Amino acid sequence: MLDTAIEVFIKSLVLILFLMGAAAYMTFCERVVMARMQLRLGPNRVGPLGLLQPIADGIKLLCKEQFQPGNIENFTYKLAPAISVFTALFAFVLIPFGDTIEIAGRTIHLRIADLNAGILFVLAFSSLAVYGIVLAGWASNNRYSLLGGLRGTAQLISFEVPMGIAILTIVISAGTLSLPEIVKAQQDQWFIWTHPVSFIIYLITAFAETNRAPFDLPESEQELTGGYHTEYGGMRFASFFLAEYINILAVSAITTTLFLGGWYGPTDTPFVWFLLKVALLVFLFLWVRATMARLRYDQLMSFGWKVLTPIATLNLLVTAYFVLV
Repeated sequence: MLDTAIEVFIKSLVLILFLMGAAAYMTFCERVVMARMQLRLGPNRVGPLGLLQPIADGIKLLCKEQFQPGNIENFTYKLAPAISVFTALFAFVLIPFGDTIEIAGRTIHLRIADLNAGILFVLAFSSLAVYGIVLAGWASNNRYSLLGGLRGTAQLISFEVPMGIAILTIVISAGTLSLPEIVKAQQDQWFIWTHPVSFIIYLITAFAETNRAPFDLPESEQELTGGYHTEYGGMRFASFFLAEYINILAVSAITTTLFLGGWYGPTDTPFVWFLLKVALLVFLFLWVRATMARLRYDQLMSFGWKVLTPIATLNLLVTAYFVLV
């Protein structure tokens, strides 16, 4: 038990450090990609090719004053950023990055933990991210923040319904709720080829779940100043963006696990293929932000309830019928 506890601690520490660094450099990649798409230069001053820009930004945010408005709910105000970061990190506990490797005669599983109902656990815990948004909006004592928090809550709840239904088609086809077993069920054929409708629905809802363009209504600076994080500064402000980028990595990793064959690839380098697929999906997030305009809020909600949910339900019934037959 001690050996297992030490192994889990080391894997968790490595994963957290990797995610923190990856989220920081995702901001750099996003600025570079958007600059190239818009015929601009992007960050290129700090360090060679601008590669030290995320470190400079981190130092700047760390040194900025931690201002806070008066008449706020102090405990909840400070708790909200921590909830957002913690729930974003926790989604990676059950995601398998590969099968197993041998180190010093010891078999190491390339995941922190495994549960029989792993996908349900990931969905249940990731849905708690809504508390970080709504508590930040409510505790800030600001009408714009409150509206952003309420928008985020309604958006997350609405789009989790078609997301869950789309994932259910994969569970029915794989016959298991375990994430490693879902990956192994795709050893011969990835689910993106057999369930393209589910893949498209999940991908759209992933954009809404991470509050990314064109679904970034909880922030919506033209209408709500900054939305739910308007009254935050310094590292508390940075925590919300850190959580957002980690969530992008999380939904990309889950998409890879459910639809793109997980760690399977043409060569026997499972971890490399997993990271490559995740990087491709992250690039898609950046690409969409640079090219698509934000929807109106009524369009967002109508699209979720009147379009995605009926299509996802019909797709589930068709999948269940073919599996049964």
